Amino acid sequence: MTVEENLQLGAYLIGGRGVEFEQRRQRVLSLFPRLKERLTQVAGSMSGGEQQMLAVGRALMAQPSLLLLDEPSLGLAPKVTLEILETLGQLNRQGLSILLVEQKAPLALKLANRAYVVSNGRISTQIDPREIKSHGELARYYFN
Repeated sequence: MTVEENLQLGAYLIGGRGVEFEQRRQRVLSLFPRLKERLTQVAGSMSGGEQQMLAVGRALMAQPSLLLLDEPSLGLAPKVTLEILETLGQLNRQGLSILLVEQKAPLALKLANRAYVVSNGRISTQIDPREIKSHGELARYYFN
């Protein structure tokens, strides 16, 4: 499927056309300008970062009240990862709730309002991200 078809799929519940669809589409394309350049490109032929942007964009087309993300930085270049996380931060500041599962804790903590350490399938620690001042301090939560 192309980038455009992916965005249409994300807006399935409202149909892939019309004024509301176009408003959502323009919002996604303003958040991720690279997608605008690639609307007719097959999504599978894009870079990993571009595919991740499209996955988030496709989800945003449904106007969720909660965005669930699992390892959005996995396999991405650091620059692309920061770009995606900055966009997620912008969305969060605009009122979108985000549940982010991320092994790169320092990146996730930059975005987080609350953080949890999960060990053996259970929450072992709840952390206020503003309290973490160093990698060593963060490691202490992991290994307690």
